[in-house]
Amino acid sequence: MSDAYIALADGRVLEARTRAPGRTRGELVFTTAYTGYEESLTDPSYAEQVLTFSYPLIGNYGVRAERFESDSVQPRAAIAREMTDDVAEWLESEGVPAIDHLDTREIVTTVREEGAMACGIAAGEDATPEDAVAEMEACEPMSAHVDIGAQVSVTEPTVHEGGDEATVALLDCGAKGSIISSLTERGADVHVLPYDATPEDVAAVEPDVLFVSNGPGDPENFVAAHEVVDAFAGDLPMAGICLGQQVITSALGGSTEKMSFGHRGVNQPVKDLRTDRVVMTTQNHGYTVSDTGPLEVTQVNVNDDTVEGLDSTELDVITRQYHPEANPGPHDSLGFFDEVLELAESRQPVAAD
Repeated sequence: MSDAYIALADGRVLEARTRAPGRTRGELVFTTAYTGYEESLTDPSYAEQVLTFSYPLIGNYGVRAERFESDSVQPRAAIAREMTDDVAEWLESEGVPAIDHLDTREIVTTVREEGAMACGIAAGEDATPEDAVAEMEACEPMSAHVDIGAQVSVTEPTVHEGGDEATVALLDCGAKGSIISSLTERGADVHVLPYDATPEDVAAVEPDVLFVSNGPGDPENFVAAHEVVDAFAGDLPMAGICLGQQVITSALGGSTEKMSFGHRGVNQPVKDLRTDRVVMTTQNHGYTVSDTGPLEVTQVNVNDDTVEGLDSTELDVITRQYHPEANPGPHDSLGFFDEVLELAESRQPVAAD
């Protein structure tokens, strides 16, 4: 008999094998990435979620800390068809439940047809289906995690030196490490500020550009970040990735909405409306921009026409819904970071309103 169970919001309880014991709950999502499991498992955007890998074998090239995007595993649990001992031992050392030996195709199909949903996991000795159901019933929707930023953000400002090309104030709403390194490698000094930083905190850095990072949860819950964007709108160049695009758009008068099952993987096609060029991108998000406000749509998803890129020459804003740093994934869109620093070149530091 199996020693692990996952309860789904549709009433089913699936049996599995325990790879790392524990009981937990979260929003059930999946990624189609066939490499980059280390990067995915350490991506802060997966906070409060249970991550299912659609690729059948996870762990076939080991676990290396230099590939991590943060200093800990971020999803509440991990699910795979087959998980190697290296990955299982890593997850157990982090206290993150993990299960395998179940049909992940069924999970992926369910999420695609019914949307991301609450789930509960019970794994290990004495685990029962009832335990998994109890966890699922206690699961809250993503929008209810109003303080999710506190789980993934730095608590004190930190500085990553790259040179004197530009000074970037980065609001850490759950930033991937490769976003910071993509900026420092281009000569920027990156001042990483907590997700709840004030306009005064940002002004103290005397930045050339404000950068709002990726992160988990509902963008409307990042109230402090909205206030910062509003304070500097039109006076300081701004850039954003993923949740950052959503926060900037919402703060400038647009709006966002929750997607059915989101975009998570390394093969999302994005079309640039100005060049007609299509690039493959890495993505991880469950919300999208529904009203762009004063911003111009420059890029769209080929599969579903959702907004992938927004610009404003008047406001000096450039945002992307996908991850141009591409860890893991294709490097087609790395030029985004050059564009961000080009914005910074023509502007001088300003104070908040």
